[in-house]
Amino acid sequence: MLIAFNKPFGVLTQFSGEGSTLKDYIAVPRVYPAGRLDKDSEGLLLLTDDGRLQARIASPKFKLPKTYLVQVERIPEEDALEKLRKGVMLNDGPTRPAKVRRIDEPEWLWQRDPPVRFRRNVPDCWLELVITEGRNRQVRRMTAAIGHPTLRLVRYAIGEWTIEGLAPGKWREERY
Repeated sequence: MLIAFNKPFGVLTQFSGEGSTLKDYIAVPRVYPAGRLDKDSEGLLLLTDDGRLQARIASPKFKLPKTYLVQVERIPEEDALEKLRKGVMLNDGPTRPAKVRRIDEPEWLWQRDPPVRFRRNVPDCWLELVITEGRNRQVRRMTAAIGHPTLRLVRYAIGEWTIEGLAPGKWREERY
């Protein structure tokens, strides 16, 4: 079984713990997350009862692309985006090269609860960022490394699976 879940902001990517967890949304026995998504990130989380599939999705050795929609502080110049495309140095070593482009805020994107703090004098920008690894808080650390801190982070896709048509807090069974 493979489940695609649109994880809301503030939900822990585990079935137990303090606050809102996966148990509040998914009542399917013996499925486990294939990878993580931070409490303060939103979007696609895949869960499965198949250990081999879980490893294929989560392990960086398979280089499964993960697509994120990232709202960042200020508007990055092309040279800042080029740094992401070449890979940036983080405290745990260099990242693999990323695919990145500026995009308009997606029209279909839901409002976050709580909303991102609006600052009248500091513009923001949306990026589509595709990476093939998944270190702890990697996207946030990458945008900070180029001087554009992440304000909102939504994982849109992992490989061929997406959150298209899936409301926050909802899940569906997927084919694999």
